[in-house]
Amino acid sequence: MIIEIENESALKQAAEKLISTYGLGVYAFKGDMGAGKTTFIRNILHYIGISDFEGSPTFAIIQCYGGTNLIYHLDCYRIENQAEGFDIGLFELFTDSAYFFIEWPEKIESFLPTNVIWVYIRKEENSEKRIIEITHDNQP
Repeated sequence: MIIEIENESALKQAAEKLISTYGLGVYAFKGDMGAGKTTFIRNILHYIGISDFEGSPTFAIIQCYGGTNLIYHLDCYRIENQAEGFDIGLFELFTDSAYFFIEWPEKIESFLPTNVIWVYIRKEENSEKRIIEITHDNQP
């Protein structure tokens, strides 16, 4: 699935389409710094009922939100190696039935389960336009 976003307000519809298509699961967001990963995740969380978005958990690494379903937002940018990921409990985390929204998933690839929903975000040069490509497989 490919979604073209002309401006930030169009992310609401993209968030609704993504969640209504795939539901609960592990969503791995890839894109350059500033591509819009956190902004897209904020819109997704708002769509599923989280109004108190606390921003990207860059320093905490994991932010958990309650609600009808558990929701985990991970920012793995600061994870240096697999041992660090193991120490913070990533191996056990993915056994929960929940929403998982992961920024910088390449840092924790060995911990990811199968059936990851990969979300690639690319910013068009000299434009606000974003191209979001979504695949549902095991390949980043």
